[in-house]
Amino acid sequence: MDLFEKARQFIVRPREAKAAGLYPYFLPLDDTEGTEVTIYGKKIIMVGSNNYLGLTTHPKVREAAIEAIKRYGTSCTGSRFLNGNMRLHLEAEERLAAFVGKEAACMFSTGMQANLGAISCLLGRDDVAIIDKDDHASIVDAVRLGFGEMRRFVHSDLSSLERQLAAVPDKAGILVVVDGVYSMGGDIAPLPQIVEMCKKYGARLYVDDAHSLGVLGRQGRGTAAHFGLTDQVDIIMGTFSKSFASIGGFVAGDADTMEYVLHTARSMIFSASITPAQVAAAMAALEIMQCEPERIDRLWQNTTKMREGLQSMGIDTGPSETPVIPIMIGDDDRTIMLWKLLFDEGVYTNAVLPPGVPPGKSLLRTSYMATHTDAQLDRVLEAFHKIGKQVGLI
Repeated sequence: MDLFEKARQFIVRPREAKAAGLYPYFLPLDDTEGTEVTIYGKKIIMVGSNNYLGLTTHPKVREAAIEAIKRYGTSCTGSRFLNGNMRLHLEAEERLAAFVGKEAACMFSTGMQANLGAISCLLGRDDVAIIDKDDHASIVDAVRLGFGEMRRFVHSDLSSLERQLAAVPDKAGILVVVDGVYSMGGDIAPLPQIVEMCKKYGARLYVDDAHSLGVLGRQGRGTAAHFGLTDQVDIIMGTFSKSFASIGGFVAGDADTMEYVLHTARSMIFSASITPAQVAAAMAALEIMQCEPERIDRLWQNTTKMREGLQSMGIDTGPSETPVIPIMIGDDDRTIMLWKLLFDEGVYTNAVLPPGVPPGKSLLRTSYMATHTDAQLDRVLEAFHKIGKQVGLI
């Protein structure tokens, strides 16, 4: 068997979809203004972005990135471990740790690298990671990279989690890893109950707050803050590619553990450091989050408007509690058809098929921004009503 034969077999279906005009991935954006994008010369309302606070085009964020490039250049051209560690990185880590209520933070070049590096280096040969079945792929890959054992529990099912915890040998260290907000369902982890269970079994708790920061808690400080449990969560992970309007990631926890991660996480030691412009943009976004809480208020107003509007039509929005609002469909072909009809109507959604979701659970993922106008959201609801009737969704 030729090693590349799998590639030739795989590409048949994507090429057929492209030829039929039904391929929803890797679409080239000619321009973006946050709430609207231009694709093939056509302006489309974006309801598929994670730009929750709409800060990617904020003048202060843009200016911060530009000024950082003027001062520091475009890249550090080395890992932080050796020659790419800047005072800018250290200052940002102090601010991030303070923001999420932890002693220290460790910053990585991407959010995925943060999970890959931190989780894998913490898991020794006798350790066990217990993860939610709906956890992000970066968490699954991180556990695979570590030397410990992976066990999974049914999504947000506390009895399933306890069965897994109870079955771990006494000698094993335990790391429970959950998303704060789940990226497909838009539901929030039942953190109070998970915290109590971790205490009962002596497990450490790691919360991926990629979709929570800027969304939940006072000033958008995340899931633990939302529940008043900041001191009860051991490690909080965040990414810059959502509310922080940049790219990069970090983990925050006690000072000793963060020092260990800094010196042992392979994605830290063997990757070039996050660029000055990325850091500056993220820190400008952080300042806006703290100084302009009305943005988060507006985000939740838009979220409520859309969830209630979609549900009033009879559309199934799944377990969503946040600005991530899925349109539950089930059938793959029907999902793609609905995506295409909405796209032609001027609405950009995300078609999510297996393995992104379990078989038979295909959906359109929509997400909303503080900067969406009422007029834009009304147009989106009108499009869903029109297309939903057309395909028998409502």
